[in-house]
Amino acid sequence: MQPIISIVIPVYNREDYLKIAIESVLRQSFTNFELIIWDDGSTDNSVEIASQYAQKDKRVKVIAARHQGQTLSLKGAFSICSGKYLGWIDSDDLIAPNTLIETANICENNSEIGLVYTDYLLIDKDNKVLGKGTRCQIPYSKDRLLVDFMTFHFRLMRREVFEQAGGIDENSGLAQDYDLCLRLSEITQVHHLKQSLYYHRKHSGNISNNKRVELIYSSQNAIARALQRRGLDEDYEIKVEIIGKYYLEKKGN
Repeated sequence: MQPIISIVIPVYNREDYLKIAIESVLRQSFTNFELIIWDDGSTDNSVEIASQYAQKDKRVKVIAARHQGQTLSLKGAFSICSGKYLGWIDSDDLIAPNTLIETANICENNSEIGLVYTDYLLIDKDNKVLGKGTRCQIPYSKDRLLVDFMTFHFRLMRREVFEQAGGIDENSGLAQDYDLCLRLSEITQVHHLKQSLYYHRKHSGNISNNKRVELIYSSQNAIARALQRRGLDEDYEIKVEIIGKYYLEKKGN
């Protein structure tokens, strides 16, 4: 049976959190989906962990690829998806059991909506809920998306809209999701589902922590391209202010 939803989990050395990410998808109340786990040349046990689930559940497919970075991994994973709707989950995060049914219902009942995104909760390395994410509390606006990434974190997209927007841009750097959302906002209606259905994990290995400056400049480039596409580049340019924050932390923590 053709899956209605394709979910992608890109993985690189996430053996500590991968199990709970996979299991959160397999526990969905909506069952007609495929799960594409694309391993980006992990050197830990990530492939072995993912393969164990693929052996038990035919909906799970594991691709063990060479290391090429998350952007190209996502591009490769989405190229083999077959679902009507597409989404992805970071390998250290998880989703609530009703995430797929709630987001798919929005799309099924509203043909003009090409992208739906949910609220999210922050969790720590031990799955303790830290509070509601700030980005999803920003009211959605196509124009404000130019400076505020509010379409964060779980998103379900219509396949045809994803393809019309050009999919994952391999030149988008670390801001591949932001760049995609900007392009989607220009061709389809976006719906904010105000339910906390995604759990975003904060830990020392987050890309936003380790490659913050690179992420900022990748986002700046994405905004600059959006301004050009929208015919606004003659009147506006994007400026970035990077502010240093310093604090003391006791050793051993």
